[in-house]
Amino acid sequence: MSASGPPIGILAELTHRCPLQCSYCSNPLELLKANRELGTQEWLSIFQQAAELGVLQVHLSGGEPTLRPDLIEFVAALSARGIYTNLITAGVGVRDGLMDELAQAGLDHVQLSFQGALPETTETVGNHRGAHQKKLNTAHRVRDAGLPLTLNAPIHRKNIAEVERFIEMALELGAERLEIANIQYYGWALLNRQALMPERDDVMRVAALIETAQHELRGTLAIDFVAPDYYARFPKPCMGGWARDAFMIAPNGDAMPCHAAASIPHLAFENAAQTPLAQIWENSAAFNAYRGFDWMKEPCRSCERREIDFGGCRCQAMLLAGDASATDPACSKSPMHDRILELAIRDSSNGAAEVTYRRIGVFD
Repeated sequence: MSASGPPIGILAELTHRCPLQCSYCSNPLELLKANRELGTQEWLSIFQQAAELGVLQVHLSGGEPTLRPDLIEFVAALSARGIYTNLITAGVGVRDGLMDELAQAGLDHVQLSFQGALPETTETVGNHRGAHQKKLNTAHRVRDAGLPLTLNAPIHRKNIAEVERFIEMALELGAERLEIANIQYYGWALLNRQALMPERDDVMRVAALIETAQHELRGTLAIDFVAPDYYARFPKPCMGGWARDAFMIAPNGDAMPCHAAASIPHLAFENAAQTPLAQIWENSAAFNAYRGFDWMKEPCRSCERREIDFGGCRCQAMLLAGDASATDPACSKSPMHDRILELAIRDSSNGAAEVTYRRIGVFD
């Protein structure tokens, strides 16, 4: 099945380099070094093609995108073409004046991640001394530059007790939005699942706390909550459906339908620096592999939710069921569903498990 229309958004991963070493990082275990990143002109060509294709928003991410010296040039080029730009940053090592320069170049929004609501948690999870204060400084610079701010709070066992403080911090920093997202278990998070899986009672407590806060703070702070798949009844619509309205580009230019698509071994991905973006979007075998509904097996094929969650996450189906076309095991209709709940309960009780920190070169 080919694309039914142009994509709305692109996640542009400009680099895998990052000053943090988060154990839950969703990037692949084999990180790309700087010498494999696309150059300035290659990215500018891709962004020009994105505009011509009809893309409305580009999310500039990594790794840490502010490590790219050409970031301002990218923002200016996208802004000149009327594309909404969102910077996704860890907020560590951001130089003085950069947020003002990005705002002047046309940046529309900043998403700033916090690994903890307390300094010691942020520094432990990211394995970076002084990270919390650096992030607070970046948040103030974002607001001083007049840019809208979203705080991202990736949640797991190490910081789930701090959700209430995350909400307080978002209010103190003047954020418009707070995303409290239970981490997804692929990449480094899958490697560290035994150390990161929260207990079910803690997840339920946090869900109730957030529901109350959403009601009380409506109109003041928008709070999005992403529930953990392993404790869910139904899966999330991964990327709004496989290659349905968005895709991502890795630092080396590989275009993929979703962030973790490389975990599906039989898929081959075309490179956006070598193949026209429109051709990839329309004709890529990887993009067309799980588009629409024809690929679905039962129970997804006849399920009343198939146009809501599109069968869930293909990568999670591959990782847990061994078949990318299987029903996402997060779904209660999957024959694997009880098994992943058992895995969650087992892993959440493993208090002695240690984490492997994310860093380039660990698995070279």
